[in-house]
Amino acid sequence: MSTNIPAREAPFPISFEGKASAQKHNEDPLLDTDQIQGNILAGFLKDNQTLIFLDIKNVENFRPWLKALVPFIATTDEVLQFNRLFKMIRSRRGVESRAVLATWLNIAFSFGGIKKLKPADFDAFRDKAFRQGLAARSKELNDPLGHDDEGFQRNWLIGGKDNEADLVLIVASDSLEEMGLAVRRIEGWIYEGVEVDGKRVPSGAEVIYKQKGATLPAPLTGHEHFGFLDGVSQPGIRGIAKETGDLITPRQNPADHSQGKPGQDRLWPGEFVFGYPAQNPKDADGEGKVRAEGPKWTKNGSYLVFRRLRQDVGGFHDFLKIEGIRLNLGPGLFGAKCVGRWASGAPIERAPEADNLAMSRDDCANNAFDFQVGTIPKSPTRPGECKDNFPNDLAKADKFGAICPFAGHIRKAYPRDDVPLSGNKKGPPNEANTETHRLLRRGIPFGDPFDPTVIPDDGNRGLLFLAYQTSIINQFEFVTKNWVNNPNFKEPGSGHDPILGQTNRNGSRQRFLAIKLPNGTETTVRLEKDLVIPTGGGYFFAPSIDALKTELSRAPGRPKPPAANGKPKR
Repeated sequence: MSTNIPAREAPFPISFEGKASAQKHNEDPLLDTDQIQGNILAGFLKDNQTLIFLDIKNVENFRPWLKALVPFIATTDEVLQFNRLFKMIRSRRGVESRAVLATWLNIAFSFGGIKKLKPADFDAFRDKAFRQGLAARSKELNDPLGHDDEGFQRNWLIGGKDNEADLVLIVASDSLEEMGLAVRRIEGWIYEGVEVDGKRVPSGAEVIYKQKGATLPAPLTGHEHFGFLDGVSQPGIRGIAKETGDLITPRQNPADHSQGKPGQDRLWPGEFVFGYPAQNPKDADGEGKVRAEGPKWTKNGSYLVFRRLRQDVGGFHDFLKIEGIRLNLGPGLFGAKCVGRWASGAPIERAPEADNLAMSRDDCANNAFDFQVGTIPKSPTRPGECKDNFPNDLAKADKFGAICPFAGHIRKAYPRDDVPLSGNKKGPPNEANTETHRLLRRGIPFGDPFDPTVIPDDGNRGLLFLAYQTSIINQFEFVTKNWVNNPNFKEPGSGHDPILGQTNRNGSRQRFLAIKLPNGTETTVRLEKDLVIPTGGGYFFAPSIDALKTELSRAPGRPKPPAANGKPKR
Protein backbone atom coordinates (compact mmCIF):
# COMPACT_ATOMS: atom_id res chain seq x y z
CA MET A 1 0.00 0.00 0.00
CA SER A 2 1.20 3.44 -0.84
CA THR A 3 2.70 5.45 1.98
CA ASN A 4 1.12 8.50 0.35
CA ILE A 5 -2.56 7.69 0.32
CA PRO A 6 -3.68 11.33 0.04
CA ALA A 7 -2.01 11.35 -3.35
CA ARG A 8 -4.46 9.32 -5.30
CA GLU A 9 -7.70 7.41 -5.06
CA ALA A 10 -8.18 7.00 -1.31
CA PRO A 11 -7.16 10.09 0.65
CA PHE A 12 -7.09 9.99 4.46
CA PRO A 13 -8.68 9.85 6.99
CA ILE A 14 -10.17 6.39 6.50
CA SER A 15 -13.16 5.11 8.44
CA PHE A 16 -13.63 1.55 9.57
CA GLU A 17 -17.42 1.75 9.43
CA GLY A 18 -17.37 -0.31 6.28
CA LYS A 19 -19.64 -3.21 7.17
CA ALA A 20 -22.94 -3.21 5.34
CA SER A 21 -24.71 -4.59 8.42
CA ALA A 22 -23.40 -1.72 10.54
CA GLN A 23 -24.81 0.89 8.19
CA LYS A 24 -27.99 -1.00 7.24
CA HIS A 25 -27.63 -0.29 3.55
CA ASN A 26 -28.29 -3.76 2.29
CA GLU A 27 -30.04 -2.45 -0.81
CA ASP A 28 -26.54 -2.25 -2.29
CA PRO A 29 -25.91 -5.20 -4.63
CA LEU A 30 -23.64 -8.09 -3.71
CA LEU A 31 -20.54 -8.09 -5.89
CA ASP A 32 -18.49 -11.10 -6.99
CA THR A 33 -15.33 -9.58 -5.57
CA ASP A 34 -13.51 -12.91 -5.90
CA GLN A 35 -14.02 -12.65 -9.68
CA ILE A 36 -13.40 -8.94 -10.35
CA GLN A 37 -9.78 -7.95 -10.93
CA GLY A 38 -8.36 -5.92 -8.06
CA ASN A 39 -7.40 -2.67 -9.76
CA ILE A 40 -10.93 -2.02 -11.00
CA LEU A 41 -13.06 -1.35 -7.91
CA ALA A 42 -10.51 -1.33 -5.10
CA GLY A 43 -7.56 0.27 -6.86
CA PHE A 44 -4.00 -0.93 -6.33
CA LEU A 45 -2.86 2.38 -4.75
CA LYS A 46 0.79 1.46 -5.14
CA ASP A 47 3.78 3.78 -5.45
CA ASN A 48 5.38 1.73 -8.22
CA GLN A 49 3.88 0.26 -11.37
CA THR A 50 5.09 -1.34 -14.58
CA LEU A 51 2.95 -1.90 -17.66
CA ILE A 52 4.09 -4.77 -19.89
CA PHE A 53 2.56 -4.90 -23.37
CA LEU A 54 2.55 -8.22 -25.22
CA ASP A 55 1.94 -9.49 -28.72
CA ILE A 56 0.55 -13.03 -29.01
CA LYS A 57 2.62 -14.95 -31.56
CA ASN A 58 1.49 -18.54 -30.93
CA VAL A 59 -2.08 -18.93 -29.72
CA GLU A 60 -1.82 -22.65 -28.95
CA ASN A 61 1.09 -22.01 -26.61
CA PHE A 62 -0.41 -18.87 -25.11
CA ARG A 63 -3.67 -20.43 -23.88
CA PRO A 64 -2.17 -22.92 -21.36
CA TRP A 65 0.42 -20.32 -20.38
CA LEU A 66 -2.39 -17.86 -19.59
CA LYS A 67 -4.20 -20.46 -17.51
CA ALA A 68 -1.05 -21.00 -15.44
CA LEU A 69 -0.84 -17.23 -14.89
CA VAL A 70 -4.41 -16.84 -13.57
CA PRO A 71 -3.71 -17.78 -9.91
CA PHE A 72 -1.36 -14.79 -9.74
CA ILE A 73 -4.00 -12.27 -10.90
CA ALA A 74 -5.08 -10.15 -7.93
CA THR A 75 -8.80 -10.00 -7.15
CA THR A 76 -10.87 -7.23 -5.59
CA ASP A 77 -11.28 -9.42 -2.49
CA GLU A 78 -7.55 -9.68 -2.00
CA VAL A 79 -6.92 -5.98 -2.54
CA LEU A 80 -9.80 -4.91 -0.28
CA GLN A 81 -8.67 -7.13 2.56
CA PHE A 82 -5.08 -5.95 2.24
CA ASN A 83 -6.24 -2.32 2.19
CA ARG A 84 -8.32 -2.89 5.33
CA LEU A 85 -5.34 -4.41 7.17
CA PHE A 86 -3.08 -1.58 6.07
CA LYS A 87 -5.55 1.08 7.23
CA MET A 88 -6.05 -0.69 10.54
CA ILE A 89 -2.31 -0.71 11.25
CA ARG A 90 -1.95 2.90 10.19
CA SER A 91 -4.89 4.02 12.33
CA ARG A 92 -3.59 2.29 15.46
CA ARG A 93 -0.03 3.53 15.04
CA GLY A 94 -1.01 7.00 13.91
CA VAL A 95 1.67 7.08 11.22
CA GLU A 96 2.28 5.60 7.78
CA SER A 97 3.59 2.06 8.11
CA ARG A 98 5.48 -0.44 5.98
CA ALA A 99 4.54 -3.31 8.25
CA VAL A 100 2.60 -4.89 5.39
CA LEU A 101 3.56 -4.71 1.72
CA ALA A 102 2.04 -6.24 -1.38
CA THR A 103 2.71 -6.68 -5.08
CA TRP A 104 -0.26 -7.11 -7.42
CA LEU A 105 -0.78 -8.28 -11.00
CA ASN A 106 -3.73 -7.62 -13.35
CA ILE A 107 -4.30 -8.29 -17.05
CA ALA A 108 -6.40 -6.84 -19.89
CA PHE A 109 -6.80 -7.68 -23.61
CA SER A 110 -7.36 -5.58 -26.70
CA PHE A 111 -10.05 -6.70 -29.12
CA GLY A 112 -7.28 -7.88 -31.42
CA GLY A 113 -5.90 -10.07 -28.65
CA ILE A 114 -9.31 -11.52 -27.83
CA LYS A 115 -9.92 -12.14 -31.51
CA LYS A 116 -6.76 -14.26 -31.67
CA LEU A 117 -7.90 -16.40 -28.73
CA LYS A 118 -11.41 -16.88 -30.22
CA PRO A 119 -13.42 -17.41 -27.02
CA ALA A 120 -17.16 -18.05 -27.29
CA ASP A 121 -19.08 -15.21 -28.94
CA PHE A 122 -15.90 -13.12 -29.16
CA ASP A 123 -17.37 -11.21 -32.10
CA ALA A 124 -20.41 -10.14 -30.06
CA PHE A 125 -18.72 -7.17 -28.35
CA ARG A 126 -20.97 -4.19 -28.99
CA ASP A 127 -18.70 -1.31 -28.02
CA LYS A 128 -17.57 0.03 -31.40
CA ALA A 129 -14.67 1.94 -29.86
CA PHE A 130 -13.27 -1.22 -28.25
CA ARG A 131 -13.58 -3.18 -31.47
CA GLN A 132 -11.83 -0.49 -33.52
CA GLY A 133 -9.13 0.34 -30.98
CA LEU A 134 -7.75 3.68 -29.81
CA ALA A 135 -5.48 4.26 -32.80
CA ALA A 136 -8.44 4.19 -35.19
CA ARG A 137 -10.41 6.55 -32.91
CA SER A 138 -7.54 8.95 -32.25
CA LYS A 139 -8.68 11.46 -34.86
CA GLU A 140 -12.13 11.70 -33.24
CA LEU A 141 -10.43 12.62 -29.96
CA ASN A 142 -8.67 15.56 -31.68
CA ASP A 143 -5.23 14.02 -31.25
CA PRO A 144 -2.56 15.65 -33.48
CA LEU A 145 -2.84 14.69 -37.17
CA GLY A 146 0.42 15.93 -38.67
CA HIS A 147 2.58 13.00 -39.76
CA ASP A 148 5.58 14.58 -38.01
CA ASP A 149 3.66 15.40 -34.83
CA GLU A 150 4.77 13.57 -31.70
CA GLY A 151 1.12 13.04 -30.77
CA PHE A 152 0.10 11.55 -34.14
CA GLN A 153 -0.96 7.95 -33.47
CA ARG A 154 1.50 6.41 -35.95
CA ASN A 155 4.33 7.99 -33.92
CA TRP A 156 3.16 6.61 -30.57
CA LEU A 157 5.56 4.52 -28.52
CA ILE A 158 2.81 1.92 -28.05
CA GLY A 159 -0.73 1.53 -29.37
CA GLY A 160 -0.41 3.26 -32.75
CA LYS A 161 -1.72 1.62 -35.88
CA ASP A 162 1.52 -0.32 -36.41
CA ASN A 163 2.30 -1.28 -32.80
CA GLU A 164 -0.96 -2.15 -31.06
CA ALA A 165 -0.66 -4.65 -28.20
CA ASP A 166 -2.76 -7.79 -27.75
CA LEU A 167 -2.69 -7.47 -23.97
CA VAL A 168 -1.21 -5.51 -21.10
CA LEU A 169 0.03 -6.79 -17.74
CA ILE A 170 -0.18 -4.31 -14.85
CA VAL A 171 2.37 -4.92 -12.09
CA ALA A 172 2.06 -2.75 -8.97
CA SER A 173 3.98 -2.80 -5.71
CA ASP A 174 4.67 -0.84 -2.52
CA SER A 175 8.35 -1.57 -2.99
CA LEU A 176 10.48 -0.64 -5.99
CA GLU A 177 12.69 -3.65 -5.28
CA GLU A 178 9.74 -6.04 -5.05
CA MET A 179 8.28 -4.67 -8.24
CA GLY A 180 11.58 -5.21 -9.99
CA LEU A 181 11.65 -8.83 -8.82
CA ALA A 182 8.05 -9.37 -9.92
CA VAL A 183 8.71 -7.90 -13.37
CA ARG A 184 11.80 -10.05 -13.85
CA ARG A 185 9.82 -13.12 -12.74
CA ILE A 186 7.04 -12.37 -15.22
CA GLU A 187 9.52 -11.71 -18.00
CA GLY A 188 11.11 -15.07 -17.19
CA TRP A 189 7.70 -16.71 -17.57
CA ILE A 190 7.27 -14.93 -20.91
CA TYR A 191 10.69 -15.74 -22.35
CA GLU A 192 11.33 -19.12 -20.73
CA GLY A 193 7.80 -20.47 -20.24
CA VAL A 194 6.11 -21.88 -17.12
CA GLU A 195 5.92 -25.32 -15.55
CA VAL A 196 2.56 -27.07 -16.15
CA ASP A 197 2.10 -30.73 -15.14
CA GLY A 198 5.84 -31.27 -15.19
CA LYS A 199 6.27 -29.79 -18.66
CA ARG A 200 7.69 -26.45 -19.72
CA VAL A 201 4.98 -24.46 -21.51
CA PRO A 202 6.22 -21.53 -23.65
CA SER A 203 4.24 -18.31 -23.48
CA GLY A 204 3.72 -17.89 -27.21
CA ALA A 205 3.99 -14.13 -26.64
CA GLU A 206 6.66 -11.46 -26.76
CA VAL A 207 7.11 -8.12 -25.00
CA ILE A 208 6.70 -5.20 -27.41
CA TYR A 209 6.82 -2.33 -24.90
CA LYS A 210 7.39 -1.76 -21.20
CA GLN A 211 6.55 1.38 -19.24
CA LYS A 212 7.38 2.22 -15.62
CA GLY A 213 5.38 4.59 -13.46
CA ALA A 214 5.94 5.85 -9.92
CA THR A 215 4.60 8.27 -7.36
CA LEU A 216 6.70 11.44 -7.50
CA PRO A 217 9.21 12.08 -4.69
CA ALA A 218 8.73 14.84 -2.10
CA PRO A 219 7.70 17.61 -2.30
CA LEU A 220 5.59 16.44 -5.28
CA THR A 221 4.42 13.22 -3.62
CA GLY A 222 0.82 12.61 -4.62
CA HIS A 223 0.92 15.28 -7.32
CA GLU A 224 1.22 15.00 -11.09
CA HIS A 225 4.11 16.66 -12.92
CA PHE A 226 2.41 20.04 -13.33
CA GLY A 227 2.42 20.15 -9.53
CA PHE A 228 -1.28 19.62 -8.74
CA LEU A 229 -2.60 17.02 -6.29
CA ASP A 230 -4.12 14.22 -8.35
CA GLY A 231 -6.94 11.72 -7.89
CA VAL A 232 -8.95 13.75 -5.37
CA SER A 233 -12.37 13.37 -6.98
CA GLN A 234 -13.23 9.71 -7.55
CA PRO A 235 -16.73 8.22 -7.70
CA GLY A 236 -17.72 5.86 -4.93
CA ILE A 237 -19.18 2.41 -5.60
CA ARG A 238 -22.55 1.08 -4.47
CA GLY A 239 -21.90 -2.53 -3.61
CA ILE A 240 -21.08 -5.09 -0.95
CA ALA A 241 -18.14 -7.48 -1.11
CA LYS A 242 -19.73 -10.92 -1.19
CA GLU A 243 -16.94 -12.59 0.78
CA THR A 244 -16.60 -10.10 3.66
CA GLY A 245 -19.82 -8.07 3.73
CA ASP A 246 -17.85 -4.83 3.46
CA LEU A 247 -19.30 -1.85 1.65
CA ILE A 248 -16.99 -0.98 -1.22
CA THR A 249 -17.54 2.71 -0.41
CA PRO A 250 -18.93 3.44 3.10
CA ARG A 251 -21.45 6.27 3.47
CA GLN A 252 -19.69 8.99 5.43
CA ASN A 253 -21.40 12.27 4.55
CA PRO A 254 -23.86 13.15 7.35
CA ALA A 255 -25.46 15.80 5.12
CA ASP A 256 -26.13 13.33 2.27
CA HIS A 257 -26.38 9.64 3.09
CA SER A 258 -26.28 8.75 -0.60
CA GLN A 259 -22.60 9.77 -0.68
CA GLY A 260 -19.33 8.28 0.53
CA LYS A 261 -17.07 11.12 1.56
CA PRO A 262 -18.70 14.57 1.16
CA GLY A 263 -18.95 15.27 -2.56
CA GLN A 264 -18.34 11.64 -3.51
CA ASP A 265 -21.44 10.16 -5.12
CA ARG A 266 -21.73 6.39 -4.78
CA LEU A 267 -22.57 5.04 -8.22
CA TRP A 268 -24.18 1.76 -9.22
CA PRO A 269 -21.46 -0.76 -10.08
CA GLY A 270 -22.73 -1.42 -13.60
CA GLU A 271 -21.05 1.82 -14.63
CA PHE A 272 -17.70 0.10 -14.10
CA VAL A 273 -18.25 -3.69 -14.08
CA PHE A 274 -20.50 -5.77 -16.33
CA GLY A 275 -23.34 -7.80 -14.86
CA TYR A 276 -24.70 -5.27 -12.35
CA PRO A 277 -27.22 -2.40 -12.30
CA ALA A 278 -25.96 0.86 -13.78
CA GLN A 279 -27.02 4.44 -13.10
CA ASN A 280 -30.51 5.61 -13.89
CA PRO A 281 -29.94 8.64 -16.17
CA LYS A 282 -33.15 10.24 -14.89
CA ASP A 283 -32.51 9.71 -11.17
CA ALA A 284 -29.05 10.19 -9.66
CA ASP A 285 -29.82 7.77 -6.82
CA GLY A 286 -31.97 5.40 -8.84
CA GLU A 287 -31.13 1.91 -10.00
CA GLY A 288 -30.79 1.53 -13.75
CA LYS A 289 -30.66 -1.46 -16.06
CA VAL A 290 -28.14 -4.24 -15.62
CA ARG A 291 -25.12 -3.39 -17.78
CA ALA A 292 -24.13 -6.31 -20.03
CA GLU A 293 -21.88 -6.85 -23.02
CA GLY A 294 -22.42 -9.24 -25.93
CA PRO A 295 -20.45 -12.30 -24.79
CA LYS A 296 -21.93 -13.88 -21.65
CA TRP A 297 -18.48 -14.41 -20.17
CA THR A 298 -17.88 -10.64 -19.88
CA LYS A 299 -19.73 -10.51 -16.53
CA ASN A 300 -17.45 -9.14 -13.78
CA GLY A 301 -15.19 -7.65 -16.46
CA SER A 302 -14.48 -4.03 -17.32
CA TYR A 303 -13.09 -1.93 -20.15
CA LEU A 304 -9.71 -0.31 -19.53
CA VAL A 305 -8.59 2.84 -21.34
CA PHE A 306 -4.85 3.56 -21.35
CA ARG A 307 -3.26 6.82 -22.47
CA ARG A 308 0.43 7.68 -22.21
CA LEU A 309 0.31 11.47 -21.85
CA ARG A 310 3.58 13.38 -21.99
CA GLN A 311 3.51 16.69 -20.12
CA ASP A 312 5.40 19.84 -21.13
CA VAL A 313 6.03 21.02 -17.56
CA GLY A 314 8.29 23.95 -18.45
CA GLY A 315 5.81 25.17 -21.05
CA PHE A 316 2.93 24.87 -18.59
CA HIS A 317 4.60 26.96 -15.90
CA ASP A 318 5.68 29.55 -18.47
CA PHE A 319 2.03 29.76 -19.54
CA LEU A 320 0.84 30.24 -15.93
CA LYS A 321 3.47 32.89 -15.28
CA ILE A 322 2.94 34.93 -18.43
CA GLU A 323 -0.88 34.86 -18.36
CA GLY A 324 -1.12 35.08 -14.57
CA ILE A 325 0.90 38.30 -14.57
CA ARG A 326 -0.98 39.68 -17.58
CA LEU A 327 -4.32 39.13 -15.87
CA ASN A 328 -3.04 40.47 -12.53
CA LEU A 329 -3.91 37.16 -10.87
CA GLY A 330 -0.44 35.72 -10.38
CA PRO A 331 0.61 32.23 -11.50
CA GLY A 332 -0.89 30.49 -8.44
CA LEU A 333 -4.43 31.86 -8.69
CA PHE A 334 -4.43 31.64 -12.49
CA GLY A 335 -3.36 27.98 -12.23
CA ALA A 336 -6.12 27.35 -9.72
CA LYS A 337 -8.61 28.86 -12.18
CA CYS A 338 -7.33 26.61 -14.97
CA VAL A 339 -7.52 23.44 -12.88
CA GLY A 340 -10.32 24.24 -10.43
CA ARG A 341 -8.00 23.46 -7.51
CA TRP A 342 -4.90 25.00 -6.04
CA ALA A 343 -1.75 22.97 -6.53
CA SER A 344 -2.17 21.65 -2.98
CA GLY A 345 -5.54 20.13 -3.93
CA ALA A 346 -7.74 22.62 -2.10
CA PRO A 347 -10.78 23.39 -4.29
CA ILE A 348 -11.03 26.94 -5.53
CA GLU A 349 -14.77 26.82 -4.77
CA ARG A 350 -13.92 26.71 -1.05
CA ALA A 351 -10.68 28.68 -1.20
CA PRO A 352 -11.42 31.30 -3.88
CA GLU A 353 -8.71 33.82 -3.01
CA ALA A 354 -5.85 31.92 -1.37
CA ASP A 355 -4.69 28.33 -0.96
CA ASN A 356 -5.73 26.35 2.12
CA LEU A 357 -3.16 23.65 2.84
CA ALA A 358 -5.08 22.17 5.76
CA MET A 359 -8.20 21.74 3.63
CA SER A 360 -6.22 20.14 0.82
CA ARG A 361 -5.21 17.30 3.16
CA ASP A 362 -8.70 16.75 4.57
CA ASP A 363 -10.79 14.52 2.32
CA CYS A 364 -13.87 15.26 4.38
CA ALA A 365 -13.61 18.81 2.99
CA ASN A 366 -11.51 18.94 -0.18
CA ASN A 367 -14.25 17.49 -2.37
CA ALA A 368 -17.28 18.87 -0.51
CA PHE A 369 -18.72 21.30 -3.02
CA ASP A 370 -21.10 21.62 -5.93
CA PHE A 371 -21.44 24.31 -8.57
CA GLN A 372 -25.17 25.12 -8.47
CA VAL A 373 -25.63 25.18 -4.69
CA GLY A 374 -23.46 26.06 -1.74
CA THR A 375 -21.96 23.64 0.79
CA ILE A 376 -24.33 22.72 3.61
CA PRO A 377 -22.39 20.59 6.12
CA LYS A 378 -24.02 18.65 8.94
CA SER A 379 -22.55 17.34 12.17
CA PRO A 380 -21.86 13.59 12.33
CA THR A 381 -24.56 11.47 13.93
CA ARG A 382 -22.91 8.05 13.77
CA PRO A 383 -19.38 6.62 13.95
CA GLY A 384 -17.22 7.03 10.88
CA GLU A 385 -19.06 10.03 9.46
CA CYS A 386 -17.18 13.11 8.33
CA LYS A 387 -16.97 16.41 10.18
CA ASP A 388 -16.37 19.54 8.14
CA ASN A 389 -13.50 21.32 9.85
CA PHE A 390 -13.76 24.47 7.73
CA PRO A 391 -17.12 26.09 8.58
CA ASN A 392 -15.81 29.53 7.61
CA ASP A 393 -14.71 28.39 4.17
CA LEU A 394 -17.86 26.88 2.70
CA ALA A 395 -18.45 26.78 -1.02
CA LYS A 396 -21.00 29.21 -2.41
CA ALA A 397 -23.16 28.67 -5.47
CA ASP A 398 -21.14 29.37 -8.63
CA LYS A 399 -23.76 29.11 -11.37
CA PHE A 400 -22.06 31.64 -13.65
CA GLY A 401 -18.45 30.46 -13.32
CA ALA A 402 -17.21 33.48 -11.39
CA ILE A 403 -15.02 31.33 -9.13
CA CYS A 404 -14.30 28.17 -11.13
CA PRO A 405 -14.50 28.91 -14.87
CA PHE A 406 -16.74 26.68 -16.98
CA ALA A 407 -13.52 25.61 -18.76
CA GLY A 408 -11.71 24.77 -15.50
CA HIS A 409 -10.37 21.21 -15.74
CA ILE A 410 -12.34 19.69 -12.86
CA ARG A 411 -15.55 21.39 -14.04
CA LYS A 412 -15.08 20.23 -17.63
CA ALA A 413 -14.23 16.65 -16.73
CA TYR A 414 -16.93 16.34 -14.03
CA PRO A 415 -19.58 19.10 -14.03
CA ARG A 416 -21.29 17.68 -10.91
CA ASP A 417 -24.69 19.34 -10.49
CA ASP A 418 -24.22 21.83 -13.33
CA VAL A 419 -27.19 22.48 -15.61
CA PRO A 420 -27.49 24.79 -18.63
CA LEU A 421 -28.14 28.45 -18.13
CA SER A 422 -31.45 29.80 -19.37
CA GLY A 423 -32.00 29.17 -23.07
CA ASN A 424 -28.87 27.05 -23.54
CA LYS A 425 -29.19 23.41 -24.55
CA LYS A 426 -25.46 22.65 -24.77
CA GLY A 427 -24.77 22.10 -21.09
CA PRO A 428 -25.29 18.95 -18.98
CA PRO A 429 -29.03 18.22 -18.71
CA ASN A 430 -28.88 17.18 -15.04
CA GLU A 431 -26.66 15.54 -12.44
CA ALA A 432 -28.25 12.12 -13.00
CA ASN A 433 -27.15 12.18 -16.63
CA THR A 434 -23.67 13.44 -15.70
CA GLU A 435 -23.15 10.44 -13.41
CA THR A 436 -23.56 8.05 -16.37
CA HIS A 437 -20.28 9.35 -17.82
CA ARG A 438 -17.94 8.83 -14.86
CA LEU A 439 -14.63 6.93 -14.88
CA LEU A 440 -12.65 5.03 -12.26
CA ARG A 441 -9.18 6.53 -12.71
CA ARG A 442 -6.12 4.49 -11.78
CA GLY A 443 -3.34 6.63 -13.23
CA ILE A 444 0.23 7.18 -12.07
CA PRO A 445 3.04 9.54 -13.17
CA PHE A 446 6.04 8.44 -15.20
CA GLY A 447 9.45 10.06 -15.56
CA ASP A 448 11.61 12.19 -13.29
CA PRO A 449 10.34 15.54 -11.96
CA PHE A 450 11.10 18.61 -14.07
CA ASP A 451 14.28 20.44 -13.05
CA PRO A 452 14.69 23.83 -14.74
CA THR A 453 18.43 23.79 -13.96
CA VAL A 454 19.01 20.71 -16.12
CA ILE A 455 19.65 21.81 -19.71
CA PRO A 456 18.79 20.31 -22.09
CA ASP A 457 15.79 18.62 -20.52
CA ASP A 458 14.71 15.32 -22.10
CA GLY A 459 11.03 16.15 -21.51
CA ASN A 460 10.22 12.48 -20.88
CA ARG A 461 7.63 12.76 -18.11
CA GLY A 462 3.88 12.68 -17.82
CA LEU A 463 0.92 10.60 -16.74
CA LEU A 464 -0.01 6.98 -17.39
CA PHE A 465 -3.76 7.51 -17.59
CA LEU A 466 -5.69 4.34 -16.75
CA ALA A 467 -9.47 4.30 -16.35
CA TYR A 468 -12.11 1.57 -16.01
CA GLN A 469 -15.70 1.73 -17.32
CA THR A 470 -18.38 -0.34 -19.07
CA SER A 471 -18.79 1.91 -22.12
CA ILE A 472 -15.75 3.46 -23.76
CA ILE A 473 -18.03 5.42 -26.08
CA ASN A 474 -20.35 6.77 -23.38
CA GLN A 475 -17.73 7.34 -20.72
CA PHE A 476 -14.14 8.05 -21.76
CA GLU A 477 -14.89 9.18 -25.31
CA PHE A 478 -18.02 11.09 -24.33
CA VAL A 479 -16.20 13.10 -21.66
CA THR A 480 -13.29 13.77 -24.03
CA LYS A 481 -15.29 14.77 -27.10
CA ASN A 482 -18.37 16.43 -25.60
CA TRP A 483 -16.91 18.10 -22.53
CA VAL A 484 -13.12 18.39 -22.43
CA ASN A 485 -12.58 19.25 -26.13
CA ASN A 486 -15.82 21.18 -26.62
CA PRO A 487 -15.35 24.98 -26.35
CA ASN A 488 -19.12 25.44 -26.03
CA PHE A 489 -19.53 23.23 -22.95
CA LYS A 490 -20.93 24.02 -20.47
CA GLU A 491 -21.88 27.34 -22.11
CA PRO A 492 -21.15 28.78 -25.59
CA GLY A 493 -17.70 30.34 -25.62
CA SER A 494 -16.56 28.66 -22.38
CA GLY A 495 -13.40 27.41 -24.05
CA HIS A 496 -11.39 24.20 -23.93
CA ASP A 497 -10.16 22.33 -20.89
CA PRO A 498 -6.71 24.00 -20.57
CA ILE A 499 -5.13 20.79 -19.27
CA LEU A 500 -6.48 17.99 -21.48
CA GLY A 501 -8.45 19.80 -24.17
CA GLN A 502 -7.43 19.33 -27.80
CA THR A 503 -8.58 20.78 -31.12
CA ASN A 504 -7.87 20.35 -34.81
CA ARG A 505 -10.17 23.14 -35.96
CA ASN A 506 -9.14 24.34 -39.43
CA GLY A 507 -5.80 22.63 -38.98
CA SER A 508 -4.94 24.72 -35.90
CA ARG A 509 -4.12 23.41 -32.43
CA GLN A 510 -4.85 26.79 -30.81
CA ARG A 511 -7.26 26.63 -27.88
CA PHE A 512 -8.81 29.19 -25.55
CA LEU A 513 -10.61 29.52 -22.23
CA ALA A 514 -12.83 32.25 -20.86
CA ILE A 515 -12.14 33.53 -17.32
CA LYS A 516 -14.10 35.98 -15.18
CA LEU A 517 -11.75 38.34 -13.34
CA PRO A 518 -12.30 39.57 -9.76
CA ASN A 519 -13.52 42.93 -11.08
CA GLY A 520 -16.38 41.19 -12.89
CA THR A 521 -15.03 41.45 -16.42
CA GLU A 522 -14.50 38.41 -18.61
CA THR A 523 -11.40 37.80 -20.65
CA THR A 524 -10.18 35.15 -23.08
CA VAL A 525 -6.86 33.36 -22.72
CA ARG A 526 -5.25 31.70 -25.74
CA LEU A 527 -3.18 28.52 -25.62
CA GLU A 528 -0.82 28.40 -28.56
CA LYS A 529 0.61 24.88 -28.12
CA ASP A 530 -0.23 21.52 -26.59
CA LEU A 531 0.95 21.09 -23.02
CA VAL A 532 -0.21 17.46 -22.79
CA ILE A 533 0.69 15.22 -25.74
CA PRO A 534 -0.61 11.67 -26.31
CA THR A 535 2.32 9.35 -26.97
CA GLY A 536 0.70 5.95 -26.57
CA GLY A 537 -2.46 4.18 -25.56
CA GLY A 538 -4.98 1.44 -26.12
CA TYR A 539 -8.47 0.14 -25.42
CA PHE A 540 -8.53 -3.09 -23.42
CA PHE A 541 -10.93 -5.44 -21.62
CA ALA A 542 -10.12 -6.80 -18.14
CA PRO A 543 -11.95 -10.17 -17.86
CA SER A 544 -13.15 -11.95 -14.74
CA ILE A 545 -11.06 -14.67 -13.12
CA ASP A 546 -13.42 -17.37 -14.41
CA ALA A 547 -13.30 -15.98 -17.95
CA LEU A 548 -9.50 -16.06 -17.85
CA LYS A 549 -9.49 -19.67 -16.61
CA THR A 550 -12.05 -20.94 -19.09
CA GLU A 551 -13.07 -18.98 -22.16
CA LEU A 552 -9.73 -17.31 -22.82
CA SER A 553 -7.56 -20.31 -21.92
CA ARG A 554 -9.54 -23.01 -23.73
CA ALA A 555 -9.20 -23.87 -27.41
CA PRO A 556 -12.35 -23.13 -29.46
CA GLY A 557 -14.79 -26.03 -29.55
CA ARG A 558 -13.20 -27.83 -26.60
CA PRO A 559 -15.86 -28.83 -24.03
CA LYS A 560 -15.89 -27.25 -20.59
CA PRO A 561 -14.39 -29.46 -17.86
CA PRO A 562 -16.96 -31.27 -15.70
CA ALA A 563 -17.85 -29.89 -12.31
CA ALA A 564 -17.75 -31.97 -9.15
CA ASN A 565 -21.42 -32.98 -9.60
CA GLY A 566 -20.77 -34.16 -13.12
CA LYS A 567 -22.39 -31.14 -14.76
CA PRO A 568 -20.35 -28.87 -17.04
CA LYS A 569 -18.82 -25.87 -15.35
CA ARG A 570 -20.45 -22.64 -16.32
